[in-house]
This record gives sequence, structure tokens and C-alpha cells, in this order.
Amino acid sequence: MNIYFSGIGGVGIGPLAEIACDVGYDVTGSDLEESLMTNELRKRGVQINIGQDGSFLKACHDQKPIDWLIYTASLPVDHPELVLAQQLGIKIAKRDELIAHIIEEKGLKLIGVAGTHGKTTTTGMMIWTMLQLGIPVSYSIGTTITFGPSGKYDPNSQYFIYECDEFDRNFLHFRPRLSLITSVDYDHPDTYPTIFEYLDAFHQFAKQSEKTIAWGDQRSEIFNGLEGVTILDPTKIHNLPIAGQHNRRNFTLVQAGLKQLGFEQNTDEILTNFPGTNRRFEKLANNLYSDYGHHPAEIAATLQMASEISDHVVLVYQPHQNIRQYKIRDQYTDQFEKAEEIYWLPTYLSRENPSLEILQPKDLITNITNKDKIKIVDFNDDLWDKIQTARDSGKLVLGMGAGKIDSWLREKLGKS
Repeated sequence: MNIYFSGIGGVGIGPLAEIACDVGYDVTGSDLEESLMTNELRKRGVQINIGQDGSFLKACHDQKPIDWLIYTASLPVDHPELVLAQQLGIKIAKRDELIAHIIEEKGLKLIGVAGTHGKTTTTGMMIWTMLQLGIPVSYSIGTTITFGPSGKYDPNSQYFIYECDEFDRNFLHFRPRLSLITSVDYDHPDTYPTIFEYLDAFHQFAKQSEKTIAWGDQRSEIFNGLEGVTILDPTKIHNLPIAGQHNRRNFTLVQAGLKQLGFEQNTDEILTNFPGTNRRFEKLANNLYSDYGHHPAEIAATLQMASEISDHVVLVYQPHQNIRQYKIRDQYTDQFEKAEEIYWLPTYLSRENPSLEILQPKDLITNITNKDKIKIVDFNDDLWDKIQTARDSGKLVLGMGAGKIDSWLREKLGKS
């Protein structure tokens, strides 16, 4: 099968392209810019074009007819590659359809990891632990990892571990053998206009799962009337020697999942040695970390983790999506109190409603309890100088956000 991936550098599409390579499909693709994922795929010999005007797609199709075009949900309906694919008669699908096809074709048992926060780390922990136990697994995780590719198909595996993203209702296309739900806070207002729709989607996901494990402090209506749900007591988190209460919580969930699958081995040492995933409190250099968090609950959890490592934490925060900020700006309150300095960047814009006025930093910090610690900044040399000064004085600097902040920090480190 010949598959073209539009948006191949993204955290959802990139791992699937790697799986397609493993299965034996021919893979090509495009994106608007280079990323960690495009670098990973190029090492495998995948041809990737930077630019999406349709010319590369046409050239690939002329050379060998493309069977499927898989695209990221962030593409507009009039995107040049989507329009051209329709004209050429190429089958068009989102990533969930191809993943479901591979799972069914290979007879794999799906382990789905879902949740507003923590699903990437928890997915990584599950993959890491099963590999360390010598259990062959196939998987897809929404980031790059140090202990393997982002997506993998192992022909010896029985299980497929999948980070089931709720955006675009992706996770509702699957019926997992086992689901782990890490947390549920309202998010993705561009997909779910109300919190009730969001909660109902998680209810439906649990309903479609044969077995589900979740925490007892979740909204109870998610699991009302459902069978096969195991509720964990949030006061009984396994106290492994690892930084971050949310990480200890994720470890406990993974261990419960392994026991549900029948793996009774002691995994404390394996999980304690978990190397982490990229963009999740990832150490870029001495006293400099990068994190993908962009929701108030994630900010609080990651700053709590940082405070276990250093008494002096400096946060550089980039909000994500203007449409999201309209929904969460009133939730910005006391989550920042463990940061002694906060540098606040303009919001990263993606998949926006053009009718909404762009909220400025001053509009977002009104309710923050320690807003006297906030300085509004932009991406420039002055900000980098501030970061370097903080690092040199022994402070832990945390760059947080799902937009440009990570690539900017990496670029600056490369030039310093």
C-alpha cells in the first residue's frame, strides 16, 4: 500500500507514519516546517517535502499511485493537498481510520490511554514497562521518546498501546480491550463547545471499552451505569521515589493496568527508571527544561514537580490557542504560585475562530494570585538573556507550552 501523510511532522501523524513503515507500506509526506518527527522519519528514508502546495503530492502520485492520503485534523477543507487528492481520486482519511485498519488487520488487542492531562507520559510508561518485561508491543505515542521510535509495529506483539486523543473525537473510533483514563478537565472547546459534550465523549469512550481503569476523583457522571470500570482510590497513590505527584499517580495507573492484563510482576524498579518522554519536563540543558503543558491543571502539576527539584523556579509560559484562552482564562488563578518569576508570552495561534478578538497577555493574567511576579515578554534576545541569567544563578527555568516555545529554546541552545 502506498500512503501519503499530510502533516507528517505532527505528534499524531508522525508516529502513524512510522508504524506504516514497519508494516511494509510505502510512505511519503509533507509538512509546513521541520520538527523532531520529520527528523526521525528522514532517518528511516522517508521522503518529506516542506511545503504543501500540492506539487509534491502530484509528483509522488505520478511516480506511483497513492492509495491513501492520511491528514491531520488541523487542515482546512480547502487545503491544496486535500483538494488535489479529491481530484486525483485518492482515498482520504484521518489517522484513526488507518490505525483501526492496522489493528484489525494484525489482530491486535488495543490498550487505550486517554485523559485531558498525563496521557502521553502514561502511554510512555506503559510502553517502557512492557518492553522492560520482555513483552512485545506495538504502539503509537504523541511525542518522540528516547527508548524507541514514536510509533512501532512489532509482528510478534499481541497488544497495541495507543495514546487516544479526545481532540476531533479521535478516541471514539476505537473499542479498546483496556482503557486507562488519567484525568478529565474541560479542554478542546473547538471540538466540544460545552463541558457536558466533553464529559459525554469520555463516557462514550469508557462505554466502548471492554475494561476501564480510572481515578475516583473524576466526574462521576462519566462512569455512571457502566460495567467493567475499576475506580482507583486517589488517596492510595503508590509512593515511588520519583519527582511529581502527577507522575506517581500515572505510575499507579500503569501498574493497575498491567495487573488487569494479568502481568503480576513487581514493576517498581522499572517505573522508577522510566526515562521520560520528550516535551514532558524534558531536560534540555543544565537548569533548563521544556514541557508541553498548556492547561491550568497541567501548569500546577508541572510546577509542583519542578518545586521538588529546585527551590527557585522560573516559568516561561506560552498560552496555546486563542479560542482555548476564552474558555480557560478565568481558571488562571493560583497555579503559578510555585514560580518565583513568570515570563508570559503571546498566545500561540492555531485552528482559530477568526471572529474572536485575540486576547492579549494582560487579558489573561487578571485573576492570577501572584501576578506581581509576571513580566509580559516576547521571543527575543532580551528574553534569552533573562533565561541565561536565571540558569547561571542556579535557578530552574521551565519553558512551557504546546506552541513555539520548545523549538525556540532548542534553537537558542544551538546558537549559544
